Amino acid sequence: MRPLFNDPPTHSGNTGPTMDSELAQQQLWQAKLEALAEFAAGAGHEINNPLAVIINRAQRLLEEESDPRRRRELAAIGAQAYRIRDMIGDTMLFGRPPEPVPEACDLAATVSEVAEKLAEVFAATETTLEQQIEDCPALHADPLQLKIVISSLLQNAAEATGEQGRVRVTATSVLEGTARFVRLCVIDNGPGLSDIDREHLFDPFYSGRQAGRGLGFGLSKCWRIVDGHGGRIDVSRTPSDETVCTVFWPTVDNGNDDK
Repeated sequence: MRPLFNDPPTHSGNTGPTMDSELAQQQLWQAKLEALAEFAAGAGHEINNPLAVIINRAQRLLEEESDPRRRRELAAIGAQAYRIRDMIGDTMLFGRPPEPVPEACDLAATVSEVAEKLAEVFAATETTLEQQIEDCPALHADPLQLKIVISSLLQNAAEATGEQGRVRVTATSVLEGTARFVRLCVIDNGPGLSDIDREHLFDPFYSGRQAGRGLGFGLSKCWRIVDGHGGRIDVSRTPSDETVCTVFWPTVDNGNDDK
């Protein structure tokens, strides 16, 4: 079975039937995104309203409840309702992401800020997080969207490693042709990806949790955001059996005007 979404098809420059086929694939891919965006917008309106009632009522009951067991159950209801709300938001972001408002962003500072917010996530499984970021040029990025990408990659890596795992973040400046990029790598020693996982890697709603790696919507969001900034993202395996998620992000050195 082919994935619902994968990397968008690109034109090879050929003419004739091949070009027509590529154009048809591109149009089909775009139509799928639009259909998903329309579904998410409708679902957001129809589902978020009753969700807000459930969340509000659960919070009010929780404030009035003293029994520990019932408090846990009410807290679980609220948490799952928030989870549904977030899934709708993720679907909308994937189908029709907001236009980025790029500016010069310091990658090292952004990674440190996101890592600090995720400290409890790593502490819960005693997973170590190492940062090895060189003195890289500023990224041409929307600050909020950059944080979403980094947070999703770190959370995915932390979930994959399990107990007492290891996650490393590295970044180097690279030149491809005349364009300058920063190569950001998030490396973990969790279970690898099967061939099926790799085929569906950036599909929304696909999860590799049965193999110990929760992909979910995280990588789908990352792909859409990175693609919207003119970068690219890929996942590979090292000879030492570590999983590496690599992001190539454009820098302000490419003549981008951030003013």
